[in-house]
Amino acid sequence: PDLMLLSRLSCGNMGGMQSLVLPRGKGPHHVGCADVMVGHTRQGLFLRLFYPCLPQEGAEWPLWIPRYEYCGGLADFTGHSRCWCAPLLHITIGSCRVPVSWNGPFKPCSNGYPLIIFSHGLGAFRTLYTSVCSELASWGLMVAALEHRDHSASATYFCLAEAGGEEWIPYQRVPQGQKEFYFRNKQVHHRVEECVQVLQLFEDINSGKSVPNILHQDFDLSVLKESIDLTKVAVMGHSFGGVTAVLALVKEPRFRCAVALDAWMFPLENALYPEVPKPILFINTEKFQTPESIAKMKRLSSRNSQTKIITILGSVHQSQTDFTFLTGKLLSRIFSARGTLDPYKGLDITVQAALAFLQRHLDLEEEFHQWDNLLEGIGDSVVPEAPFCHSNL
Repeated sequence: PDLMLLSRLSCGNMGGMQSLVLPRGKGPHHVGCADVMVGHTRQGLFLRLFYPCLPQEGAEWPLWIPRYEYCGGLADFTGHSRCWCAPLLHITIGSCRVPVSWNGPFKPCSNGYPLIIFSHGLGAFRTLYTSVCSELASWGLMVAALEHRDHSASATYFCLAEAGGEEWIPYQRVPQGQKEFYFRNKQVHHRVEECVQVLQLFEDINSGKSVPNILHQDFDLSVLKESIDLTKVAVMGHSFGGVTAVLALVKEPRFRCAVALDAWMFPLENALYPEVPKPILFINTEKFQTPESIAKMKRLSSRNSQTKIITILGSVHQSQTDFTFLTGKLLSRIFSARGTLDPYKGLDITVQAALAFLQRHLDLEEEFHQWDNLLEGIGDSVVPEAPFCHSNL
């Protein structure tokens, strides 16, 4: 069957190179993005930064999948053979580019942009939420999409001090004989430490400290000086990243609120639920959550009236990733990427609800309260709380 897939692909039935088209941000700002790597060990940081930028003639668009190694990592994570799945992914989506300005000229902001730190899901990496991150940046936010080094990314790497040297960190399944909870719980705490490190990094940059970006000299981090409002910082994430965002509120008081997209609540120890001090917006998809997971969210909303839980109907777990914009039937099947809801509509609901929530809890001076109804689960394709009967877990 593997060879049949490749032959079907070469006959052009996949929609060829058109298998992924990501939307442009709808907000008033042009969007730039840059990769930032700090430090030459795995204790350093790696992230993709999305930011408001100045319009630029002939701007280069970055690749969506930045390196071939990520195709191999996705094959491993989805349990498919690298020898056919990695080349298949490379041929179909390897040349897809993202409609943002690569290392585009930063648009300074005297009041400072709010900062969102974004945590990816299990088996993902820094670029797979580009549609959500670039949409938020188009509305005047800075979004730092982390690539975690806890072995939960399908692949990641760091650059060694000697020229050209790199070390790759592969995705790791739960080791045999180890309980999944303990393995994942250790990872979620590691992920939160990285989120806090990112916040510290931006505090250094904002105050004018010299922070060398060891990847690209053509995006100088010093241009961000005094353009970030560090009193307005939130944490956001999908799935494993969603529960990372919840735990980050416990561990770091500078995070004022969290947006959790289809949070996978399993890895968080029960003792910590009473400790979550800040409001959370849970945006769930229709097909992923379990009664146990929802019960944990409800524990948090019963303690904090500002915590909201909504569900987007017609959506599946991957609807909140870029995979939902894949048009090829085969790839959509590999990644279970499509619900019945139009992916552009799903993105609008997700981002508008997030913006309304951030307006409220970061004291933004925008018009995002126009979408406040979504926070109550009022609107087309949205319901409050969660329809238990739909879970497929």
